Amino acid sequence: MKILNTVILAGAMLVPSTWATFAADISGAGATFPYPIYAKWADAYKKETGIGLNYQSIGSGGGIKQIQAKTVTFGASDMPLTPAELDKSGLVQFPTVIGGDVAVVNIEGIKSADLKLDGTTLADIFLGKVTKWDDASIKKLNPNAKLPSQAIAVVHRSDGSGTTFIFTDYLSKVNADWKSKVGANTAVEWPVGIGAKGNEGVANNVANTKGSIGYVEYAYAKQNNLVTVSMINKDGKVIAPTAGSFQAAAANVDWEKAESFYVILTDEPGANSWPIAGATFILIHKKPADPVAASGALKFFTWAYAKGGKMAEELDYVPMPAPVVSAVQKVWASEIKDASGKPLVAASR
Repeated sequence: MKILNTVILAGAMLVPSTWATFAADISGAGATFPYPIYAKWADAYKKETGIGLNYQSIGSGGGIKQIQAKTVTFGASDMPLTPAELDKSGLVQFPTVIGGDVAVVNIEGIKSADLKLDGTTLADIFLGKVTKWDDASIKKLNPNAKLPSQAIAVVHRSDGSGTTFIFTDYLSKVNADWKSKVGANTAVEWPVGIGAKGNEGVANNVANTKGSIGYVEYAYAKQNNLVTVSMINKDGKVIAPTAGSFQAAAANVDWEKAESFYVILTDEPGANSWPIAGATFILIHKKPADPVAASGALKFFTWAYAKGGKMAEELDYVPMPAPVVSAVQKVWASEIKDASGKPLVAASR
């Protein structure tokens, strides 16, 4: 079984003629959630421009720490920072794509869409309150499924993770015990289970552990042929994870009015909404220590917004709508500047 690598070296982007030439590779670190699409963009960009992207897929917690420490040009996180947190660190934040966390299982005889869970039961599994696959709470939701009397092996992230933030934020919204005992963050005190590093590690552990359940970004489930669990959403509808259901979760969001693009997409209303959806974000300094490198990173994401949409859709991510991209680029022009105060990106006309 092929599990994605945690570090890539590739990438590039289309360079507007009005911007300074940038020939060195671009450095970034953080979320594993968007790694599959960043890797795909990077490969295409490298072929088109000759410029590489050195992206360390180390988890959102690590990405936040590295950009705050100024050891990379950009950080990546699936947990958006609040406007106050961004101001404190002198950062700008913008979304790149929307995706979804999915519960994945390894139960003999169970295929994708065979099993459905609601948020309360999913949280109870990760709380250690539901410990066997034939528990009454699971059987009630799945009366026709052949569930074994087998212990549930919980797999969770061991590193600071935006995927974990999205997952635990959802569980906190739908289960009061989870909210009071565990809460939502990039890293939490897990009541039960074994830890694995990255979406890659969780995918690998679930694939090789009978009776297991874990959570990963959907692209990892799809690329590694993992069995996904359907969810009962806020409207009481049974929903499978798809790009369409991720997009439905974001349908009511007004990105342009959200300060610093601070948007969380879990447990959104709508008959077709996937309940564990989330955007992934880039963090970059308002006054970067290396303006040339920062300009190069912004050129990469300009290219990705313009040319990477179809590639994102092929991996079941949802590209950002054009008005959101326009709003992002206005923020770049107004807030990201060199030491003299000159914008790194000219305002679009």
